[in-house]
Amino acid sequence: MRRFDRPEDRPVLLALRALKLGDLLVAVPALHGLRRAFGGHELVLAVSGWLEQIVELVDGIDALLPTPGLDEPLPVPPGAVDVAANLHGNGPESRALIDALRPRRRIAHRSPGNPDGPEWVDGMHERVRWARLVTAHGAPADPDDVRIRVPSREPHVEGAAVVHVGAFYGARQWPVERFAAVARALRGDGARVVVTGGASDRARAEALAERAGIPGADVRAGRSDLADLAALIAHAGVVVSADTGAAHLASAYGTPSVVIFGPAPASEWGPPPGPHLVLTDEARRRGDVFADDPDPALLAITSEDVIRAARAVQR
Repeated sequence: MRRFDRPEDRPVLLALRALKLGDLLVAVPALHGLRRAFGGHELVLAVSGWLEQIVELVDGIDALLPTPGLDEPLPVPPGAVDVAANLHGNGPESRALIDALRPRRRIAHRSPGNPDGPEWVDGMHERVRWARLVTAHGAPADPDDVRIRVPSREPHVEGAAVVHVGAFYGARQWPVERFAAVARALRGDGARVVVTGGASDRARAEALAERAGIPGADVRAGRSDLADLAALIAHAGVVVSADTGAAHLASAYGTPSVVIFGPAPASEWGPPPGPHLVLTDEARRRGDVFADDPDPALLAITSEDVIRAARAVQR
């Protein structure tokens, strides 16, 4: 993947989405729409650099501009970008970064400096939000067009039952002992269970494995990169996860999944149509995505609920 430092021989379309894995994947339909509508442009994605291995799997992205957040201006000279798309949000910080580029054309929601965009609507599904935005600007997009390419590398296990314990904030951390009960049940059904997560999830993953009798070789939390995770999920029989990037990878590959929702509403972040089941209790949802303790909507889901759902969708 080319790291963008200057325009080449084509006009540049820069799309800003400086967030995490799930945020990138829900913007894929909009990126596909932009690619089709601006076939003569170099499509540059300004996103966190650690997502490079997934950016490489999104059809039509020509270059990556590593962007860890909105605190610093983008390292692009004013006027070097022909079209700038704000797929990040509609706050003053993201608007300022786009404005500083001085593009010929902006693709953004309506604001005092951009009266031609569609109105921002609270509570809209994220895939729909960004597909709607680019469609309004002449780049038709299907919000369910979430597909990305499968990595060329072989998966750790073909047909695994992937149990993903990772969650960036405590509000989305379903209890380890419940994950372990799910893993034991799936192993009892004959599945090979692989436990995934990030480096910070390693202790939770090892605790799960000890409770469920999973060998250390199949505890991949903190030992696999994003391309490994994508390959594993693309070839999995089922994925069990909280509302995290792993769940969005399952959506991108049409892999059967069970997604346990807590602080974020499934109506805004849930999977597209397919072999995916969402489990939550909206009546109990507290909605604090940055809380240190699990959201009550997530804790309302039992291991038995997840086991039944996994058995219903797995291939």
